[in-house]
Amino acid sequence: MSNFAFGTYRISDYNPQHIQSLKEAITLGISMIDTSSNYMDGGAERAIALAFREFDENTKSKVEIVSKFGYIQGENLKRHKEQAFEEVVEFAPDCYHSISKSFLQDQLTQSLKRLEMKQISCYLIHNPEYYLLDAINKGVDEDERLDEMYLRLYRAFFALEEEVRKGRILSYGISSNNFSKAQNSNEFLPYEDLITIADRASEDVGNDTHSFSTIQLPINILEQEGLKCASWAKENGLRVLVNRPLNAQLDNLMYRLADYNEPQEYYHHLNELLEVCDNDMLQPIYNLFEELDVSKHKFGWIGDYDSFFFAEILPHVRTALEVVDEKNKETMLNFIDLFFIEYRKMVAFECSKNTRLKFKDLFEKSDLSMQDFALNFLKQRESIDYILVGMRKPRYMHEVLALS
Repeated sequence: MSNFAFGTYRISDYNPQHIQSLKEAITLGISMIDTSSNYMDGGAERAIALAFREFDENTKSKVEIVSKFGYIQGENLKRHKEQAFEEVVEFAPDCYHSISKSFLQDQLTQSLKRLEMKQISCYLIHNPEYYLLDAINKGVDEDERLDEMYLRLYRAFFALEEEVRKGRILSYGISSNNFSKAQNSNEFLPYEDLITIADRASEDVGNDTHSFSTIQLPINILEQEGLKCASWAKENGLRVLVNRPLNAQLDNLMYRLADYNEPQEYYHHLNELLEVCDNDMLQPIYNLFEELDVSKHKFGWIGDYDSFFFAEILPHVRTALEVVDEKNKETMLNFIDLFFIEYRKMVAFECSKNTRLKFKDLFEKSDLSMQDFALNFLKQRESIDYILVGMRKPRYMHEVLALS
């Protein structure tokens, strides 16, 4: 049976609720916290440090910290533009990537500082396949790009073996979305030679044996291709960490495998806001909220709404409020904030209804919630050691750990 680990993808050191959830999970005996240097631009690692300050060394020693490196975003991207990192893949305007030795050393130093630790239990290369994806886009021959990918992984493994020797990490591994791709896909990251690469790296560093211990990949009830990789890993003595247990991708669409209740305050806040905006000056914003209400069931999953909110809705609201004086604007923003809190809950509710309907053959025979059904599916897989679940709220954290 698998264990649950605390995933910190959206954990922030500025959110007291996130810190509290971490503290309660540690108190309840969580044995692993998964994080990364790029999660909330380092905020997730700082949050872990804040939570750990309240515990003695004996308690902290029972919690394994797994962190990662590879992404050049946020503050790292600013640093890169001032003084470039090595072997950088410029995959998107806001997403660069590197697994070079110098970048690894830099990121490990930064992570240890943020975590307030001298050693990290396990350090993962985070999605090294960005090189492959970039090479595919550039038309690089398959054999050539795979040769280069293996070379980059060897150099990274060599550097990681050196860090094991120094004592800054105990072991290492790879977190890759592309371990879960079909093996005939151009984007598939081959894994069967990784042990050989680790053996060579450890021998060249002068270590007695390699410290390659862990793989992390997405597996869920809709995406089961990664179970092949998980089985290979277990056969070779590696540990398997599964991410995205509830955020599933199928036919290039995302689904949240969780049930949400209909928010009881939604229509109250909608009507209140429409009443406030019912005048000629605020007609554009009145029309926006009417349209949002009509469209609340049209989002594929909550992530689509979040992207749409920041890219389209928020700029529209800001523009519409430019005609309002400061005093009235503050009042308006209070109404708008309350509405958007409830609107996101309503979108999540509508998405969960649509997901249940689309996969009714999967869920209709069970009286469990979608999230419990999906997590239990993973818990029953012998090839999975840990299931990483985001637990930003204490209530949700308790619900997840109750399934242990």
